[in-house]
Amino acid sequence: MSLQPSIPSADKANTQQRTKLPKRLIALMLFLSIASISGLMANQGVLLCVLTLLMVIAVLGRQRAGLYLLRGYTIAQLGLISLLPVILYDPDNLVAGPSSYHLGQWQAKIPDSLVFAVLIIIAMVQVWIAFTAKVSAYCDTKNNMNIMR
Repeated sequence: MSLQPSIPSADKANTQQRTKLPKRLIALMLFLSIASISGLMANQGVLLCVLTLLMVIAVLGRQRAGLYLLRGYTIAQLGLISLLPVILYDPDNLVAGPSSYHLGQWQAKIPDSLVFAVLIIIAMVQVWIAFTAKVSAYCDTKNNMNIMR
């Protein structure tokens, strides 16, 4: 006689079937990975880039800590980007007119308000992805808070 409780066959199928990686989470992880790798190559915010890559690995490893890090990261990013116009406003050094951006041979003069709006929209999409039910279901609840496991 077995001391283990019997599990109905439907429950066995549900516990064995793992949630697939959501496509929107794949896109977010690719975006964060590319941004981190480009930051490492440019030697800009190296520590933040390494921590972001570790967070990506933790999320892809279905760690609950990775999910919490992703959610905290996106909320902090949305808050900082939303406050960016206020932080950068300095009446003594205020540059009048649009900023110029250079990307290889491509040059553009874009108003700062448009740049801030695009950054805020990207941060809002990241928050939306991090808090969806599919992303929450993807991270296994049986994994503990140890991201180095």
